[in-house]
Amino acid sequence: MIVIQNFSKAYSKNKYAVKDLNLTIDNGDICAFVGHNGAGKTTTLKCIVGILDFKEGDIFINDKSIKTASLDCKKGIAYIPDNPDIYEHLRGIDYINFIASVFKIPHQKKIELTQRYSEMFEMSQYLNQSINNYSHGMKQKISLIAALIHEPQVLILDEPFVGLDPISTHKLKEEMQRLASNGATILFSTHILDVAEKLCNKIAILKEGKLIYSGKMSELIQNKSLEEIYMEMDNNVELI
Repeated sequence: MIVIQNFSKAYSKNKYAVKDLNLTIDNGDICAFVGHNGAGKTTTLKCIVGILDFKEGDIFINDKSIKTASLDCKKGIAYIPDNPDIYEHLRGIDYINFIASVFKIPHQKKIELTQRYSEMFEMSQYLNQSINNYSHGMKQKISLIAALIHEPQVLILDEPFVGLDPISTHKLKEEMQRLASNGATILFSTHILDVAEKLCNKIAILKEGKLIYSGKMSELIQNKSLEEIYMEMDNNVELI
């Protein structure tokens, strides 16, 4: 569960990337985080996972504050950035093993999950290659494998489908649905509105750092597409 309370992030005096954000994402939710470039999505995601600090408001992961219990929060989080920043001097398998050791995954379970996810994302034959030789999509896949291997309670993804081939995109959506059905909390940013519409049960929309809508996807779209609703909302909402 993610609870964001009165959260603001300023990069300089009176210049806010995100302002007064309140948002709750429950266990079992898949929530799309939508907004134009520069709306504050990535900043918010980085604050949720503890990469960026902030002074105003608080963010709770399963009832623990990322401010005061950062390590406890991070134990249950998997984060996939929009541009995978991983140790390129390692082989793929070495990176997976490193992440598994950080999260203290039992050896046999690590082997089983590595095999499962490597086959899922068609990376088995590339695990012994240097990450430096991977394409962007392959780096995205190895990041996903390493993130999923500790079976996170909270999954935070920033534009996860960019760079993935159609088969891997489909497999990732299926895995997100499986995790959510088992009680995981999933929040991901995306510009691909038809994916958000079909995959998510909740949506949060940011405009210029402010939340202009949050709620159930079905209640928002009704008889229109998400793209139509989003364009209407973006054009009509005036921020104070």
